[in-house]
Amino acid sequence: MYKEKKEDLHSVMQDLRYLNLLARDFPNIPKVTTEIINLEAILHLPKPTEHFLADLHGENEAFLHVLRNASGNIKRKVQELFGATMREQEKKDLCTLIYYPEQKLELVKQSDEHIEDYYQSTLHHLIKVCRSVSSKYTRSKVRKSLPAEFAYIIEELLHESNDDRNKQAYYQVIVQTIIDTKRAEPFIIELCHLIQRLSIDQLHILGDIYDRGPGAHLIMDKLCTYHKLDIQWGNHDIVWMGAAAGNRACLAAVLRMALRYGNMQTLEEGYAINLVPLATFAMETYADDPCELFEPKCLGKHQPGDKQRRLMAQMHKAISVIQFKVESQLYRRHPEWKMEDRCLLHQCDFAAGTITLEGKTYELQDNFFPTIDPEHPDRLSDEERELVERLRRSFRMSERLQRHVRCLLTRGSMFNVVNSNLLYHAAVPLEADGSLKKVSLFEQECSGMRLMQRIDQTVRTAYDEAAEDDEKSNARDFFWYLWCGPDSPLFNKSKMATFERYFIADRATWKEQKGWYFQLRDDVKICDNILDDFEVTGVHRHIINGHVPVHVSDGENPIKADGRLMVIDGGFAEAYHHTTGIAGYTLVYHSRGFQLVQHEHFTSTAEAIKNGTDIVSSTQLVEMTGHREMVSETDKGEEIRAQIAELKKLLLAYRKGFIKEIT
Repeated sequence: MYKEKKEDLHSVMQDLRYLNLLARDFPNIPKVTTEIINLEAILHLPKPTEHFLADLHGENEAFLHVLRNASGNIKRKVQELFGATMREQEKKDLCTLIYYPEQKLELVKQSDEHIEDYYQSTLHHLIKVCRSVSSKYTRSKVRKSLPAEFAYIIEELLHESNDDRNKQAYYQVIVQTIIDTKRAEPFIIELCHLIQRLSIDQLHILGDIYDRGPGAHLIMDKLCTYHKLDIQWGNHDIVWMGAAAGNRACLAAVLRMALRYGNMQTLEEGYAINLVPLATFAMETYADDPCELFEPKCLGKHQPGDKQRRLMAQMHKAISVIQFKVESQLYRRHPEWKMEDRCLLHQCDFAAGTITLEGKTYELQDNFFPTIDPEHPDRLSDEERELVERLRRSFRMSERLQRHVRCLLTRGSMFNVVNSNLLYHAAVPLEADGSLKKVSLFEQECSGMRLMQRIDQTVRTAYDEAAEDDEKSNARDFFWYLWCGPDSPLFNKSKMATFERYFIADRATWKEQKGWYFQLRDDVKICDNILDDFEVTGVHRHIINGHVPVHVSDGENPIKADGRLMVIDGGFAEAYHHTTGIAGYTLVYHSRGFQLVQHEHFTSTAEAIKNGTDIVSSTQLVEMTGHREMVSETDKGEEIRAQIAELKKLLLAYRKGFIKEIT
């Protein structure tokens, strides 16, 4: 006993400087003991719910609906609470109200002649739902989530007891007074938003927020203000980050993909990128060119007219040619990437209209290139150079885009480890034997976790005002390698066959050989080796990633390597629906274990509000823990135990007089 106390005192003496800082927050023994009691109690609460989503690809309506309905969890709560006591249509209407309170209330006010009765019953129902979703949290945590205007009232109502008859009249008066003072509508709206917030404690986005769909900027608006979030960058996010940093190849690729899919909303409406110079240049340069290979693959309901399609095709070709030029310049500037074989314009015979790849000659399907000098094929014309610089300024000056990139930097990373789960977007480069591949990065060889960390640092260097110009320039160039480099953990394929898909009819040239990771990831030993390298511990540990859509319609299983690996790219983007057969996944990790929620196609927000249409979702049990997991078993629990240990040192310091209390 004496030895233990002696060791404790020695530890306190060593940490006195830190403990004096801690004493500012806890200036006396009562405050220290109160906090220790609070933290010990939190350890015995059920583990909060985490949601994992990947590859959103600009599908803002579907994504925001999934957030609003907590991947179907709110609907399940309503069913559990009101199953036999409420008609199906009433439960459906209640769910729609929780998802879209402002819009639903407007519809109700137009049709319900007894609006006060509606408010009365609805408030009671919402309070019951809110009480259920808040039951996992401490009062303190719930209190911090409450809207300031109604915090006191909501807190009183949440802690109503059905058995407390003495207070029933008190609660009823609160509800009636809310209605009488004409505050029912804003109160209901805030209560619905609170239910949404409490239904998801932590959100993990495993990359590819951008491209394909129309609303990446709207998704980013939501994520920038989300209460608890981490993002693992995807290749499509990185190419946008590169464009925002001023990488010419990245901005050309971003524009090319937007034009390819007929999706200009994010660029024009979202980020105010001025595309008039590109349109003017394209119309002049390709005025007599049919640009048939560059017809946009427009998706969704809003199809452009013939004139608009024609202009988009011209713009598409113009920016594609620019991309092939500037990416070729990057390959020649960075021979260490070993990608000079992708300088494809140098392998073209423009007089003959052919290209030679790996000793075989192919006919080009389009050989009209008025801006290409055959002697210097990757040199931009004067007009192209001026255009690129104007576009570059537009990306750099977009305040909203730069704000979103700052969010990606502050809340994002290449990988994350949370509660024994390793999160990354695509891959960890491997050798054929399954060992971690050593990749040369700025004259250093690294693999696995060290490779990811080094890349993470490089990405941040591109935005670091204190970095040297050469260092920043190399980091800015490196965004392109991350987008399409063979050993990039965000790509990990032999090549990106963009040029071949446009200009060569032989589909054999389109083949993008996947890296060994994708071929070996079903192997339990391989996954365990990756988890070991990333220092992931725990009895139940997993890799969770996206990037490659799971072909559910072909029978592919998203759960691999005996449950070690979960691939949760279910195809949110409409462009992938025919490939996957579904419209996205959410992986839900709650106190009982993992559930994979499979989503069907989402019609529209307007349809959801008007007719109460929800996403049809089915749930697959992935892994149940066999017991209810508590906070004590999570990363947060480990952090809390460390805090308790420090507080106990402070308590001892007060009692021994090393630090004086302030009462």
